[in-house]
Amino acid sequence: MGALLDTERVSFVSGGTRCAGWLTLPAGRGPHPGIVLAHGLGATHGMLMAQYEQHFAGSGIATLSFDYRHTGESDGEPRQRFCMRRHRRDVEAGLDYLRGHAGIDAARVGLWGTSLGALHVLQTAARRVDVAAVVVQCPIVHGPATLRRTGFRPVVRMTPAVVCDAFRRIFGAGREYVPIVGDPGSRAAVTVEGAREGWYSTVPPGCTFDNRIAATDVIGITFASAKRRSAKITAPLLVCVSQGETLMDPRHAEDIAETAPRGVVRHYDGDHFQIYHSPLLGELLADQTAFFQENLGVRVP
Repeated sequence: MGALLDTERVSFVSGGTRCAGWLTLPAGRGPHPGIVLAHGLGATHGMLMAQYEQHFAGSGIATLSFDYRHTGESDGEPRQRFCMRRHRRDVEAGLDYLRGHAGIDAARVGLWGTSLGALHVLQTAARRVDVAAVVVQCPIVHGPATLRRTGFRPVVRMTPAVVCDAFRRIFGAGREYVPIVGDPGSRAAVTVEGAREGWYSTVPPGCTFDNRIAATDVIGITFASAKRRSAKITAPLLVCVSQGETLMDPRHAEDIAETAPRGVVRHYDGDHFQIYHSPLLGELLADQTAFFQENLGVRVP
């Protein structure tokens, strides 16, 4: 790739709330194919999304990144609310925005999701027939599986905060928060060994990670799943599975690829967080770019 491409600050509305977005177009005349990039739990645009924007746009594919409602630079109160239904609708709203952009070919728009963002992307692809291609990496696709991986002790430790948050919601007294990620034995939502270090490895200098989640929202994540409707994903689908996945049994991601009519799976020798960094980053980007170029009709010189 050559010089850095310009990224334009944009916004779109989802459920009456403004979502902050970042649009990166390839060089040359459009209309271009494009993809919506959906990041994972607690992440924001500043957490390494630029490396994907620049790579894909430099390969002829426009990108739209965004922050979910209630997080990052998007609007929405209370802050750090993670409603699975609302965040999936944010992905859909981003898809509608990108398909309606003058510089984009609406018939060649796909979805890309990482970690929990993969769940939202897969659910969207199962509901929409206007998605041209889908790629997910280190996908968290089945909430009950994450609970089995972490065990019930973290749930017990969080129970007082969940009860408190429920009552505070009823009486309009603000929210009760727990950490998104913490060390083993803490009352965080994710306490798997190495998860805290991995999460913070995706936070570059100058970026702020708000390590909070409204306590009752953890329940919604626990019961969310992309497996129930995966057979309805008609678009070409690439599932990039980390063989050392630490947050969920990777067989659930493999099930998605097997059930989706046009799904394929590829395995990578890393854990949930190593895929964001070299050398695995380059390997995944090469495979994902080739997949998008083939299925979005990108002309390769």
